[in-house]
Amino acid sequence: MAGTSDTPRVGASPFGDTLTARVAERESQIVLGLDPDPGALWPGVGNSSSAASAGRSSAGADSSPAHLAALAVEAHCRALIDAVAPACVAVKPQLACFERLGAPGRSALDAVVRHAHDAGLLVIADGKRGDIDATALAYSQSLFGGVRTPFGEVAGLGADMATVNPLMGADAVAPFVTAARAAGAGVLLLVRTSNPGAADVEDLELAESASGGLAGWGSVWERLAGLVDELGLPGVGGCGLSDVGAVVGATVPGHIARARELMPRAIFLLPGVGAQGGRVENLQAAFVPGRAGGLITASRSIADAYRTGGTGGGGDPAAAARAEAERLRGLAWALRA
Repeated sequence: MAGTSDTPRVGASPFGDTLTARVAERESQIVLGLDPDPGALWPGVGNSSSAASAGRSSAGADSSPAHLAALAVEAHCRALIDAVAPACVAVKPQLACFERLGAPGRSALDAVVRHAHDAGLLVIADGKRGDIDATALAYSQSLFGGVRTPFGEVAGLGADMATVNPLMGADAVAPFVTAARAAGAGVLLLVRTSNPGAADVEDLELAESASGGLAGWGSVWERLAGLVDELGLPGVGGCGLSDVGAVVGATVPGHIARARELMPRAIFLLPGVGAQGGRVENLQAAFVPGRAGGLITASRSIADAYRTGGTGGGGDPAAAARAEAERLRGLAWALRA
């Protein structure tokens, strides 16, 4: 009978404890965003199919555009991970950047996830999924532990965390939380995002309902923050952090103190540093629960550091990326002594 692999993994620690230990071990709160563009890969890496196929068998002699692009994307991501892994605690592959390449893109994603895990990094699957409970269950199986079918077990991506869109409500989020918790993983709900258009919806003030049910919540994003706290309570580990966290943009730092007030136990994923204008120095409130309370994600500012001159490395992509990641790590680590 088909079903879900939601049986709790034996010995799985609450994700908040796993993250706390990993942050302390690696002395980093930096997340490397992987948003590969087949037309803007590192020179000398993205065009090398031999580098991409190292460690796994190539699917025959497939010379289709999708296959070749996926091999190049994989090579780029592997090289980027190798360059900056010592300065990071996690990677965050943007699923759409792989999925647009079809089945070869999914194979490349699987390989990149394995490579990140082999480098000691956690993996945050950034797909911002969300749907009714039955579909949410299928999404969660794909992202985490897989699915049991009449034909045998089908493995999931094996992500350690995944981003989730909570706008359809708690019942649409619950399957993600259940699957993640069973795998010793976590979820990150979109709360107050980093894009300029976030204000169009997330900052709207809620009207009080006839029953008074929304009274006191203020804005849409503040109600979403309340949902994070409610869903996360059963998943709080010994370190005090929950396995239900929040995406809170670094581009509007004025919201972070209020977000922390509403979500005292949540892990914050903080996008928007670098190319979007956010600054690490403005994120102090995220780290009130401890160093693992905030994860600072950067994509283009690390991968493209060689183009901008940045903090060093000249025109060498790997050296420039490592230097920028180390710079961000130092700034973040200094926020909470």
